[in-house]
Amino acid sequence: MKIISLNNGLGALWYSLIFGLYFFCTPAIANKVLRQNQPLILLTQIKGTITDGNNSLPGVTISVKGKLTTTISDYYGQYTIAASPDDTLVFSFMGFKTVLVQIDGRETINIQLKEDATTLKEVLVNTGYYSVKESERTGSIAKITAAAIEKQPVTNVLAVMQGRMPGVNITQTTGVPGGGFDIQIRGKNSLRTDGNNPLYIIDGMPYASENLGNTLLSSTILSAAGINPLNGINPSDIENIEILKDADATAIYGSRGANGVVLITTKKGKSGKTTFTLNAYSGTGKVTRTLNLMNTPQYLEMRREAFANDGFTQYPDWAYDINGTWDQNRYTNWQKELIGGTALTQNIETAVSGGTSNTQFLIRGTRFKETTVFPGNFAYGKTALHFNINHIADNNKFSISLSGNYVADKNNLLGTDLTREASVLSPNAPELYDPNGNLNWENSTWDNPLRLLEEKYLAKTNNLTASSAIGYKIMPGLEVKTTLGFTDNRLEESKKSPSTVYNPAWGLNSSASYFLLNQAKKQSWSIEPQLTYQQEVGLGTFKILAGATFQEQTREQQALYASGFSSNSLLTNIASAAHIAILNNDNSTYRYNAVFGRVNYNLQQKYILNLTGRRDGSSRFGADKHFANFGAVGAAWLFGKEDFIDEALPFLSFGKLRASYGTTGNDQIGDYQFLNTYSSSGISYQGITGLQPTRLYNPDFSWETNKKLEVALETGFLKDRVLLSTAYYSNCSSNQLVGIPLPGTTGFTSIQANLNATVENTGWELELRTVNFQNRQFKWSTMANATIARNKLIAFPGLAASTYANQYEIGQPLDIRKVYHFTGINPQTGIYQFEDYNHDGAITAPEDRQNIVHTNPNFFGGLQNSLTYKNWQLDFLFQFVKQLGINFNYTGVLPGVGNNQPVAVLDRWQQPGDTSAFQQYTAGFNNDVVNAFYNYSSSDAVFTDASFIRLKNLSISYTLPDSWSKIGRCRLYLQGQNLLTITSFKGPDPENQSQGSLPPLRVLTMGIQLNF
Repeated sequence: MKIISLNNGLGALWYSLIFGLYFFCTPAIANKVLRQNQPLILLTQIKGTITDGNNSLPGVTISVKGKLTTTISDYYGQYTIAASPDDTLVFSFMGFKTVLVQIDGRETINIQLKEDATTLKEVLVNTGYYSVKESERTGSIAKITAAAIEKQPVTNVLAVMQGRMPGVNITQTTGVPGGGFDIQIRGKNSLRTDGNNPLYIIDGMPYASENLGNTLLSSTILSAAGINPLNGINPSDIENIEILKDADATAIYGSRGANGVVLITTKKGKSGKTTFTLNAYSGTGKVTRTLNLMNTPQYLEMRREAFANDGFTQYPDWAYDINGTWDQNRYTNWQKELIGGTALTQNIETAVSGGTSNTQFLIRGTRFKETTVFPGNFAYGKTALHFNINHIADNNKFSISLSGNYVADKNNLLGTDLTREASVLSPNAPELYDPNGNLNWENSTWDNPLRLLEEKYLAKTNNLTASSAIGYKIMPGLEVKTTLGFTDNRLEESKKSPSTVYNPAWGLNSSASYFLLNQAKKQSWSIEPQLTYQQEVGLGTFKILAGATFQEQTREQQALYASGFSSNSLLTNIASAAHIAILNNDNSTYRYNAVFGRVNYNLQQKYILNLTGRRDGSSRFGADKHFANFGAVGAAWLFGKEDFIDEALPFLSFGKLRASYGTTGNDQIGDYQFLNTYSSSGISYQGITGLQPTRLYNPDFSWETNKKLEVALETGFLKDRVLLSTAYYSNCSSNQLVGIPLPGTTGFTSIQANLNATVENTGWELELRTVNFQNRQFKWSTMANATIARNKLIAFPGLAASTYANQYEIGQPLDIRKVYHFTGINPQTGIYQFEDYNHDGAITAPEDRQNIVHTNPNFFGGLQNSLTYKNWQLDFLFQFVKQLGINFNYTGVLPGVGNNQPVAVLDRWQQPGDTSAFQQYTAGFNNDVVNAFYNYSSSDAVFTDASFIRLKNLSISYTLPDSWSKIGRCRLYLQGQNLLTITSFKGPDPENQSQGSLPPLRVLTMGIQLNF
């Protein structure tokens, strides 16, 4: 406000002028006010409900045409607005056709909006630092929303993405609750197994995906992957998941985006009436695929024949299964006994949200519990709390948001997965319990498998993620913003093995018990100031983004081994142990800084150019290699808007050609890898514990580089009822960060360095969306995606002379297996035969392991359908993969020894001239047969078709009509996961192909959702 001081000389003049103007203007002002206020006398409150024909639509904008009066429908789709009888109401909502309705004196107007396929491509997609319309994006971004996530009864964020996104291959590693998943976005770029993980961003904050667990404790129950850190993200709290794949989308993340970026946006509060939500479901889970094993008569037939082949006329004393010690009429289905139980699932979620147009809030709480299919009282539990608050000032200049997620996991499991035991135990093995209810050791003739239930594994994880975004619009088109984030991950992992896991006849006491403890903590903070500017220039619009990143991560970990306890009841008290050993005690700090920028120019909404650059600095490299530059260029041409296209191709409703090229980096090598480091030797000399070198210094250690190229065509037909996207990509990763082998005389096996090896990933991605049928009551839509991916090692200097010679091959994928070539069974001897590549008359490794087997999927994808009829909704997803995999022979046991076998092994050689699938049986005393078996398990014979089609997800729901409930909306639903698998795979599960890990479970749940 400008203040004018009236001095004595001009005071009279100013006052005269002001009063004169007042009296002169008063009649005009009065008349104007009367004219403006006159219609207010006739205003009425118009109310109604807005639906899509089945469900209420919250968040619909209702305005009076030609006036500033506006409101938004509440959670139940209800609205109230003041208007005159001759006004026109405008109903608009993203994804639906805008409707104009003349009031004509009515006081109640109910509206049904119809979906507008042509607006779906106008939905905004998130790229982390900015948002862009789907139709105008120049990069490759895949997206799924909460609508798809909420239909899946899963606890891991990666599980919700399986089969739904092109270019994203996700494999579940175990069916044990709390187990992990493997993810690859457009293939494997690095020679290092741990160098292919994508970057996870939660509400703008990087989320560390490194495992804090110790595999010494977890690998026997959770597979080699151990604890999955992504269990710390609650899927039901997620609003959207975007996957950034190409250089244009990922280059703004620099080195962190080399393997793709997973952007997770949590749910936010919405303006309107305060609403309460209650969602609860319970269900069951069971193993659906097991091995078809021999029964007792078949098994004993195999054993007798094996001893006969080895020349035995009398069975040894230790052959309890066949010499009469065990009941030869007993039969136990061990797969049913040990992994055939029912896992019970319970989940309950509550939420409250609401707010005004300026301030919105959301608070959500979740409690989940899942038991196991193993015997015993074991369970996995998750407690999650999520909150969000958003505020924007009245002048729309200042905005602030705060989100937080806290997840506490407790995984109480047995120490060893019983799947392996269930597949190899003799079918006539003794009873599990004696008549007194104690474990039956059958006079020390076997190791009771339930002894493993005494060994307990426990993991307690606490994850806190908090982020805040503060923004201020300095002037039209110019905004400053800062994103702040903090994460705190804590793990306490233990495994106790009491002496009761051993046969009591051995006379062991608690001094033979041991306890393993792993405690780890990881904290990270991030600050990202950003400046955005938008300006119309000519016929187009410039958008400029500049920012910086400051991030620090600290990690502490300590693992202990304790033994020699005075009592098994003191196992968790390390102070009671007679012997304590420190397995590891690590502390590390990682610092990361960067500056980034983006320039986008959109000409006539048809020609789009996007330039992205980032300069990264990482503490994981030497002083001269701290920094590296990355960047990308992306362009798009919306040719569907050209006039000549309208005339030549009238059936084409949308058309876009886009391309991108750029570089990203990779520093996923671990901390301090370039330094010469030392560790405690654990050996005391004159009372002092010494140090030993563990790593050599390499100041030239530097970044991996990933060059990415993509070309894509996106088209829409029949008013976008059919949308088709086709993309080709080529990624080349070079300057590989690996361990270079060194001569043994150096005292080290390798030195961390950059290897001039290059890995190439190429592929085609197809995505199709169709609206097959749509009217007022019925709608049917389909989404399909398919990926054809190829991986190739195109350069590796000195490969033949290196230690990697038996692992990789130029021109072949990274996941190849070099194996013996199985040529069949000698019909005269009944022994497996293999190709002798070097013609020396013997089958030896590595000389004769020259046959290459590809284990990468040839193609993968999914087919999803959604059908809606009145208040009913049906959604189902089929996942498919074409691949080779390892069958039961890979980790099986020698046919004829004291372990059960698949029924297929009955097709064996028995006499000269036989043609069969398996060689002759042996009890382990025929060296030629034994050696041939181990060669067989390392040959191409153990690789078979592991392709499958799986009904991954099914959801059926019914929403009660609003007239049935006076409280609020009610939805009943039935959901299923992994319901049906069609495959010819010779093993329990074609997905993880592991004979010793529990397959994914078939889960069926039933639930209710209330909104009031």
